Amino acid sequence: MDDLDIAAPHVWGEGALFGFSGIDGGTDSASLFVATFGAEPLSFLFHTPTRRIFSIDTPQLSITCALSDIVIARTGNADVTLAFTAWHTLIGTMPAGTTISLVLENGDNASVDGEFVISADSAHNDVLMLAIAGGRCALSYGVSVDEAKNRAVQGLADDMGKTIAARASYYMKLPPLLKRDALFVKCASVMKVNALSPEGMFPHRWSTPDRVPHKDMWLWDSVFHSFAMNHIDGALAWDYLRSVLAMQANDGFIPHQMRPDGWRSKITQPPILAWGVWENYQRTKDKSALSFALPKLEAYINWDIAHRNKNKSGLLVWDIEGDPKCRSGESGLDNSPRFDEAVDLDAVDFSVFAVNDMRMIARIAKELGDHARADTWNKKADAMETLVHSLLWDEKSGFYYDRHANGSLSPVKAVTGFLPLMLTNVPKERIDRLIIHLYDPNEFASAFPVPSVSLSEPTWGTDMWRGATWINTNYLIALGLALHGRTDEASSLRKTTVAFVRNYYERYGVTFEFYDAKDGVPPMRCDRKGPTTSVYDIRKKMDSIRDYHWTAALTFCMLAAVTGIPASPFRTDDR
Repeated sequence: MDDLDIAAPHVWGEGALFGFSGIDGGTDSASLFVATFGAEPLSFLFHTPTRRIFSIDTPQLSITCALSDIVIARTGNADVTLAFTAWHTLIGTMPAGTTISLVLENGDNASVDGEFVISADSAHNDVLMLAIAGGRCALSYGVSVDEAKNRAVQGLADDMGKTIAARASYYMKLPPLLKRDALFVKCASVMKVNALSPEGMFPHRWSTPDRVPHKDMWLWDSVFHSFAMNHIDGALAWDYLRSVLAMQANDGFIPHQMRPDGWRSKITQPPILAWGVWENYQRTKDKSALSFALPKLEAYINWDIAHRNKNKSGLLVWDIEGDPKCRSGESGLDNSPRFDEAVDLDAVDFSVFAVNDMRMIARIAKELGDHARADTWNKKADAMETLVHSLLWDEKSGFYYDRHANGSLSPVKAVTGFLPLMLTNVPKERIDRLIIHLYDPNEFASAFPVPSVSLSEPTWGTDMWRGATWINTNYLIALGLALHGRTDEASSLRKTTVAFVRNYYERYGVTFEFYDAKDGVPPMRCDRKGPTTSVYDIRKKMDSIRDYHWTAALTFCMLAAVTGIPASPFRTDDR
């Protein structure tokens, strides 16, 4: 990959995603023909309904490129090279004497028919076919033996050099200053594999948090993904957003989780879509996109206001579920101690996101020349922001908290208490007091800041939002600090975040969903809605998910920021 002028990631990491991207052509998410790296180099677990293991065994192996659709390994005789030619076909070249196998996950061998190895699953109507000939191999998927065989035969004839060049063309769009940073390229690779083509009810290209196990399209995840993709391909980032908007119900509701077959969840997620649309516009300058999105964004935020002002305070309340391991999937912070009481709370984060999106709607309206409309939305934002500052701030402790219906504040000191930094009218003395909490080693100045709840929280732990560090909240806090002129603090948080993601990437070859804030255990040993497992198997127990899309995307953004890559400002107050 050196001749392509990028630093190819070369750390083999169990669980890293491997599959064809919708950036390069059609995909078929329903097939589940996507793999993850196995525990041993050049071992791949394909996540079809009946899982199969494809592996290559050759001596003196050294991984030189481990991207999401290209793998190159140096051997004593010649390189082993693997690349996807299409969503259904993986091709490879290897030296003589290489052992190649395709077996069921339980160890049973597939059947052999001449030069073909066939693994047929009649219960799920799929076939995997492995063809080997003349130092070449092709692994293909089909819904019948004939289809899989035809694809494998074509794969043997495909030009490997042209295939690699086609897969690598995406990386040529990366900012030149960062092409030589393997972490940056790794993040771009994770972003690539989690992009999919139009399918079923999704009329445009779309993104997923991870091809395995989440698989579906999610609301606020898609926006975070778009922020990073703006740096590479603004049109693709816009597709991510309009695919979400296309799933809007007639009453304005947008679900938090959506599938190509039309299934939708019954809850929503943090309202950051207008922000995503505005940020994308900074890259594309496509006013037709603003015109298309504006009425949909208005309908969505109006739905939130109409259905989530449950305490009649003017602030917004997350939906509360019965599952104690996921009290509020709607919030995106599923199992936070904030929700342990299982009661309706005026939520700091929900209200802040809504204010921010109303301001973004106002900016969109103004850009389209509708000043009266912009003024209306700015007034609505002003009103809710005033309530955030008056009702959710505790003067004694100097922090923002969720609020009970009776007016008392929740005792849980969570990372969401910093999110009002995203608002324009925070009194300066409050910013100073929030930063005191940020740098208090007994609260949020952990080894890997910023923990999702204070270290002083009695229930603190590594289990997701009960204490672990997440990259998206670090991203939001850094933006808020920069907005209020605290550029040194913002830069420090970004650099620290990138350093920790880099450290664990270099050790384990993946970007993780979340990290131990105390840095006492590696991410795969963090709890996730229950104790971690000793054996990695995401079908039996999800631990901190690997090659998680928003970790890669927002690390990409923060690495660009600390390197000096230009980005659009979070906000200017130009009303």
